[in-house]
Amino acid sequence: MTILITGGAGFIGSHVVRLFVESYPNYNIFNLDNLTYAGNLENLKDIESKSNYTFIKGDITDEVFIDGLFKEHRFDSVIHLAAESHVDRSITDPLAFVKTNVIGTMVLLNAFKNAWKDNFNNKLFYHISTDEVYGTLGEKGLFTETTSYDPNSPYSASKASSDHFVRAYGETYGIPYVITNCSNNYGQNQFPEKLIPLFINNIINNKPLPVYGDGNYTRDWLYVIDHARAIDLVFHKGAIGETYNIGGFNEWKNIDLVKLLCQQMDEKLNRLKGSSEKLITYVKDRPGHDLRYAIDASKINKELDWKPSVTFEEGLSITIDWYLNNEEWLNNVTSGEYQKYYQKQYN
Repeated sequence: MTILITGGAGFIGSHVVRLFVESYPNYNIFNLDNLTYAGNLENLKDIESKSNYTFIKGDITDEVFIDGLFKEHRFDSVIHLAAESHVDRSITDPLAFVKTNVIGTMVLLNAFKNAWKDNFNNKLFYHISTDEVYGTLGEKGLFTETTSYDPNSPYSASKASSDHFVRAYGETYGIPYVITNCSNNYGQNQFPEKLIPLFINNIINNKPLPVYGDGNYTRDWLYVIDHARAIDLVFHKGAIGETYNIGGFNEWKNIDLVKLLCQQMDEKLNRLKGSSEKLITYVKDRPGHDLRYAIDASKINKELDWKPSVTFEEGLSITIDWYLNNEEWLNNVTSGEYQKYYQKQYN
């Protein structure tokens, strides 16, 4: 099997690439990534010399380039992770999210369709999406696979659009597809614009911890390696044309998560208990901030026997240890343009 994984140098993508390369030596894995600020080949140093792995630098919105790749390599399947994914950036530059998340997905769908015409036997277009397409929840309730879409940010609107196009190509052209919508991921190699690695880095450097609003926004947190395992299962055993929600069964209010993170960091850095909590700083809320996300992952649990392998406390501890043991990686990705972005976002 020859598989194209888009966005494979990014946070989630690198863990999926590694899992497939190491677990399936008879598969040819092609990693396509444009190496924007969040794409980092250092994430894959340990597998870059594997015989079944090939990296390709390229833009998924480049139609001629993508068509050429499909003609040259005849990919049997696509696992599509490449996306602009940070809500704050989508508020600043929404058109960039439309270009990558909508147009890029369309280009890939067209290339896949044209490469195989009507012969889609043993082929699959696997689209990875987000729980944010469902909008926001009150204090009760869960997102299911049949929850109506109600996106509230340019990011979630762009992902909702790409989800719709994947389903439309399935209905119109017969493309075999699956879609998964996941909750907030955390773990090793995550770019420090997202909450957990951002705050780990700030605590290390005794910088303020910018908490939006009152800190009571609630999210469901999913360990990235558990997400990669779920993607593996859906790819091999998921039913064509189905959607699977992947969540951690793990809701946390932002402020409670931050306090747990501070507690673990103080212990690991041998700092006085409570010292990191003093860095918490409440900042102006972002526009259209969704109150609560919570995923019902019972479908993938029942049909594919998937469940998280670690508790949040365990996964967070593993994650912190990785960042503390990889300060060179952290320093490399937090230099240059990232610093300008950080200053603009949090002043």
